[in-house]
Amino acid sequence: MTQKDENIEEMLLSSASLDDLIRMKIEAEFNDEMKKAKEQKAKKEKRTYTKISEVPKDYIFSKDAVYKYYNRDTKLETYINGIQADALLGLQHNIRNKILNGEMSTFSTDNAYVKFEEVCVNL
Repeated sequence: MTQKDENIEEMLLSSASLDDLIRMKIEAEFNDEMKKAKEQKAKKEKRTYTKISEVPKDYIFSKDAVYKYYNRDTKLETYINGIQADALLGLQHNIRNKILNGEMSTFSTDNAYVKFEEVCVNL
């Protein structure tokens, strides 16, 4: 007999009610699912890219990308995501293509400098 069969036989011989057996079965399945979820979470790896030439193209202008934004007028430095950086490029298609190809990591607008910092990718 396998261990599972022995567990079922033990439950039946323990004179537990049908409701107790069902509850025990559901709890066992729930615990198994929780273990599987924890194992999958532990398997997921994150990789951080700091060189724009190594970043997969899909992630350069994504919400996972981080760009440093320096405002020339107010002299403040903040961080924006890739979607915001893409919006700042507007109609500058040549610069966008160079960034996507990894040739450039910085660009400027009328009142700001924008520099690629990093992107964190789940593998």
